[in-house]
Amino acid sequence: MVVNIELTLISIIQGVALYFLVDSSRSLIVEARVAYWPYVLTGLLVILLFWLRSLIHTLTLIRWPLEFGHNFMYVACTLVEAVMFSQVANVQSWFVLGAVYSVIVTVLFVVDLRMIHKRASERIGPAEKQLLDIVKEEQMLDIRLGMPAACAFCALAAAAVSYWPDFFIGKSGHLVFGLLQLGAAVEYLWWVLRFYARLSPLILATREEWSVRARETAPADVDA
Repeated sequence: MVVNIELTLISIIQGVALYFLVDSSRSLIVEARVAYWPYVLTGLLVILLFWLRSLIHTLTLIRWPLEFGHNFMYVACTLVEAVMFSQVANVQSWFVLGAVYSVIVTVLFVVDLRMIHKRASERIGPAEKQLLDIVKEEQMLDIRLGMPAACAFCALAAAAVSYWPDFFIGKSGHLVFGLLQLGAAVEYLWWVLRFYARLSPLILATREEWSVRARETAPADVDA
């Protein structure tokens, strides 16, 4: 039940984010304003990344009871994400909101660390322990390096556009930042897909451990 709630929430909020991206980018695509296309593609990749990362968390960490703080952070992330998507043609606001979004995602990762520690304190088997160790290691990498780097890049890009608008806006120099951001998003998506492929066998092994544990405890539950 909790997994179904989680997956439904993820689908709904990212559908809302996609609506704002489509609404703000359709004229840019139809009118062939190519200088803004990297931001449209980056927005699409951000949606895919959020969905994929959320799916990984659902398959590895989500249990009963429902974690309200975790889900509230999903909604907060989507709020900033949707507003950012509405600024696809406003480069400075795009990067400012991108920096804010990176901070919110960092907070989400920190909140999720509590879930990892909680799962690790429960009765777990060797496969689940290995799974949680890998997830925690990757989570800490994002907190310490990935999200701070994304925030710093967006902040520097916003500052550059603000200080030298003649070049970055008037001469479309912002395209350099847009292409760099798009390249980073593609690389991160590729990395997350590899991470998921690495976790998949451990997720299956963990589910098998749960099944064995449930069969072992079933007679005691019936007697009780």
